[in-house]
Amino acid sequence: MKNLTLHNLEKVCNGTLYYADAKAETESTCVVIDSRRIEAGGIFIATKGERVDGHDFIPQVFEKGALAVICERLPEKEYGPCLLVKDSFEALRKIAAFYREQLSIPVVGITGSVGKTSTKEMIASVLRRHYKVCATEGNYNNEIGVPLTILRIRDTDECAVIEMGINHFGEMTRLTGIAKPTVAVITNIGTCHLEALGDRDGVLRAKTEIFTGLAEDGVIVLNGMDDKLATVKEAGGRKILRYGIRTTDVPNDAADLPASDVYADGIELKGLEGSRAVLHDTKQNAYAVEVPLPGEHMLLNAAAAACVGEVLGVTPEEITAGIAAVQATGGRSHILRCGAYTIIDDCYNANPTSVRAALDLLGNTEAPERTLAILGDMFELGKDARELHAGIGNYAAKKKIRALVCVGGLSEAMAEAAKDGVGRVMHYATTEEVAAHVDEILKTALPEGGTVLVKASHGMHLETVVEKLKERADL
Repeated sequence: MKNLTLHNLEKVCNGTLYYADAKAETESTCVVIDSRRIEAGGIFIATKGERVDGHDFIPQVFEKGALAVICERLPEKEYGPCLLVKDSFEALRKIAAFYREQLSIPVVGITGSVGKTSTKEMIASVLRRHYKVCATEGNYNNEIGVPLTILRIRDTDECAVIEMGINHFGEMTRLTGIAKPTVAVITNIGTCHLEALGDRDGVLRAKTEIFTGLAEDGVIVLNGMDDKLATVKEAGGRKILRYGIRTTDVPNDAADLPASDVYADGIELKGLEGSRAVLHDTKQNAYAVEVPLPGEHMLLNAAAAACVGEVLGVTPEEITAGIAAVQATGGRSHILRCGAYTIIDDCYNANPTSVRAALDLLGNTEAPERTLAILGDMFELGKDARELHAGIGNYAAKKKIRALVCVGGLSEAMAEAAKDGVGRVMHYATTEEVAAHVDEILKTALPEGGTVLVKASHGMHLETVVEKLKERADL
């Protein structure tokens, strides 16, 4: 890894190097905080977590051929070179920022309230048709995950796609200071993390901190259908491009939104099978695309990917192939076919905007009269949390779904609001109770089979319910 020598890292981290001998000028092969991922010649940063202390694994990483360890306390024995620092996590961030400065490849930074991961996957799939891409894995999008993603970039990589998630003011400034994107994408401004950010205007301020680390000649790519992002008119003279969709019932100038530079029209939604549309780019090319993931919001993500692809020189043919090849990730609109049941596993996270989109998808299935939504609490919504949950209940009542299962204390308000419009509404206090009653729920709500949506904030751990559904639905 370019210039990642112990000598340089001693300066970067303001630490003290012990037992280095002749290895101080050797470049590291990797930097990890998980001892299981160490490679010969790599650097292990020993961090202390809630359950595991990385310092306990220092002997093992040296046995596996580690070049050195970065630690907050020296081991009892001299196993190999150690860089002593005050804060291992701060060292991780400083090393990632230093390493990013050594790289000259384009970096796409993606943030937003909803759809960051799906958009990241779509953009990465498009760019892989033209570049060798390093992209965020899983949920590595915070002040630990972003540095680790940066440190996964290798000399053979030609582009990076980095997801950036925050829930407080100032976090994005720190993340973008590390990632230094050349293209910044904001998917939308929704009602999430309101405990810390206050309202959607606060969310907008927090998300647009991404511009502080954007390259001076960088490009900003915004959802052209978001009313808050429509207020972003200028960002230090950088080029702003907008993406969107055009349909007969949603005019492009609705709510005084600016025209989108890259957009989709001629839309045909195919339920859970995805959609097809025609994409238009800034060069007046028009080309048909097949989006294999369900929901109109996925078509919007495809337009975002096309916009980024065009910025980075990807051809329409490559964009089309990249969109067609994208795959769902676990817990995010992942379609599971289990006997007579279809499960929409969307339980990774939730806020009012994303839950409404998921209910739209459920209501647009071929047989909405054979649908069940299992929805849990949405966290970090602040003082209006119960009102926002009730709003979801009202929205579900308009979707003509057969049954609704609400999980958690806040979701009591959701259940109460849905009673007048949903055929059957059930409430459970905990996820464990729902998992224990899956048989009963399926027999009562969908005895002949149908489609089941599962969605909640990650802290509700509804993935356990998904596993129970898979077990029972297959029988």
